[in-house]
Amino acid sequence: QVQLVESGGGLVQAGGSLRLSCAASGRTLSTYAMAWFRQAPGKERDFVAAISRSNRKIYYGDSVKGRFTIARDNAKNTVYLQMNSLKPEDTAVYYCAADYTGILNVDYAATRGDEYEYWGQGTQVTVSS
Repeated sequence: QVQLVESGGGLVQAGGSLRLSCAASGRTLSTYAMAWFRQAPGKERDFVAAISRSNRKIYYGDSVKGRFTIARDNAKNTVYLQMNSLKPEDTAVYYCAADYTGILNVDYAATRGDEYEYWGQGTQVTVSS
């Protein structure tokens, strides 16, 4: 089992940047596909970004393409989400998630939240206009 802890959220003005971190313990992240999701008050959870174990497959939600970047550092057992050109509509709680994809599926990364087994507690990102 893997435990995930997000950090790096906060209050930022529109146009600013934040970098979220997701630190894992219990298992090495190199065996998991990783993703970020977000949920704003009163809205459904949205897919933000995902990265395969191999790093060869990376996906982004349409609303964040060109602004957000997902990356992983397996040596530090950490996944990052660099968020640039932030907009008020990016305000949400951001969650890190891990999906054990098996020995062979190194290039797989799901974009559906129900495929991820492990979740962090979330970190709040607030973007002021």
